[in-house]
Amino acid sequence: MKFTYFGHSCFLVEIDGCRVLFDPFISPNPLAADIDVDSIEADYVLITHGHEDHVADAEAILKRTGAKLIANFEIVTWYGAKGIENAQPLNHGGSCTTEFGKVKFVNAIHSSVLPDGTYGGNPGGFVIETNDGNFYVSGDTALTLDMKLIAESTKLTWAALCIGDTFTMGVGDAVRAASMVGVDYVIGTHYDTFPPIMLDHENAVGMFHNAGIRLRLPSIGETIEL
Repeated sequence: MKFTYFGHSCFLVEIDGCRVLFDPFISPNPLAADIDVDSIEADYVLITHGHEDHVADAEAILKRTGAKLIANFEIVTWYGAKGIENAQPLNHGGSCTTEFGKVKFVNAIHSSVLPDGTYGGNPGGFVIETNDGNFYVSGDTALTLDMKLIAESTKLTWAALCIGDTFTMGVGDAVRAASMVGVDYVIGTHYDTFPPIMLDHENAVGMFHNAGIRLRLPSIGETIEL
């Protein structure tokens, strides 16, 4: 399994030959100026919620690649009106089977509205089960006891957790979230892009380390093996 980070909450996971892209927000992000959005290939695009900083490049990528969209019903419907029909809607607790494994839509505590003001449904995260290992993508969320349910049903290898504070969990709550879902390897998301979510990298890594958890903060454009 390979993980490539494109900044903010956007990353690509290569699983058993499938390219799975999460929350594509690249071209408006000045920190990702060196990323060529048009060179990104995807077989699936998974969207956690409708905010601009999670969907900005989704339409263009979906239309160019023909990737299958997986998101909540409202987001799938919104993109359907834009001509994107290769899609699988989910709602909380629901799952679907894909070429790379099982995708389950799980709870997140946040808000959601699409860029034109359309209601974006309730936000969520994803639990992904694959032959190469299982992982959790929190999306934008506060700490919630629902995370304990994930550990009860799925043995995870790693998790991508929001850590930037202000609009989502901060580092302290993300450390607790990692413990709740039962992982000792975390990749941080949703930090540094805007002034309110600037992260003290050294402090964050140290806080996770003190809890016996490895926090990885990859550079934008970096690919790591998982």
